[in-house]
Amino acid sequence: MNWYLEVLKKYAVFSGRARRQEFWMYALFHAIAIVVLAVVDFAVGTFPLIYGLYGLATFLPSLGVTIRRLHDTDRSGWFIFIGAIPLVGFIILLVFLAGEGKPEENKHGANPKFVAAA
Repeated sequence: MNWYLEVLKKYAVFSGRARRQEFWMYALFHAIAIVVLAVVDFAVGTFPLIYGLYGLATFLPSLGVTIRRLHDTDRSGWFIFIGAIPLVGFIILLVFLAGEGKPEENKHGANPKFVAAA
């Protein structure tokens, strides 16, 4: 849960690097929240109001953590658009996001594993 809140604190931060753990823990809690809110929305009969507001509110943090994750693998944030390629784009982007970050400092900043430990 701390990883989720940490991403929300960096609401529209697109610079720097994000560890795999930060990205995937955010993705997990984000997916759980979407499912819970969709179920509540259906139960109340207001679908897609609550679900849509949550999606709108978390769009920038989700975009930011994805771009920072790409930076950790020493790729530009523009690689996020590779996901728009039909059939294979999402798979390629998923491989990029799941890959290990560069252990050394890159043009996007210091390795977040060592920065967080210090």
